[in-house]
Amino acid sequence: MILLIFKILMVIIVSYLIGSIPTGYLIVKKLKGIDIREVGSGSTGATNVKRVLGTKWFFAVMLLDALKGAIPVIIAHNPHVELYYFIGLLPTLAAISVIIGHSKSIFLKFTGGKSVATGVGTMLALCWPVGLIIAAIWGLITYFTKYVSLGSIIAVSFAPLLMTAFNQNIYYICFAGLGGAFVIYRHRENIKRLINGTENKVRK
Repeated sequence: MILLIFKILMVIIVSYLIGSIPTGYLIVKKLKGIDIREVGSGSTGATNVKRVLGTKWFFAVMLLDALKGAIPVIIAHNPHVELYYFIGLLPTLAAISVIIGHSKSIFLKFTGGKSVATGVGTMLALCWPVGLIIAAIWGLITYFTKYVSLGSIIAVSFAPLLMTAFNQNIYYICFAGLGGAFVIYRHRENIKRLINGTENKVRK
């Protein structure tokens, strides 16, 4: 039991710290010398980085944040770490911790991004077909509507259904539901602007 508790705590702490690495903040600070949290939406995510550095860095930050989400989950899948009688528990805890770290970074006084790219990274690591479908839904909705936020909200809404459709374990399904709800909550101001017709488009 002590070993179990130790492993769980280590997974949570390490995953949170990895998630807390403020990718967008560090890149903008290095290249422009400004605090990305004082620009646009105040988020450290890829969409806000695009406002400062352009499309190239939008995709770079998105990729890095997705990798940041995937790495802790992959590590937690390690058979030497995974507990055979709790298959799926440690990767799920890693996924939860890393998206919380991204949104509430200990290095940025508990501010951060909205966990879309990081969340997709966790989905890819948990069940890659689900992650790819979510990414595709996000891409299509964003492309045709020009709203990144709308693409994000719709894409994560499908996560628990997709996890269920691919016969994933209950831990993954619960994470998909709770994680999706968390991402949608992080977009609450975007939702208000979408309703009011004042949301910014990714491109004109």
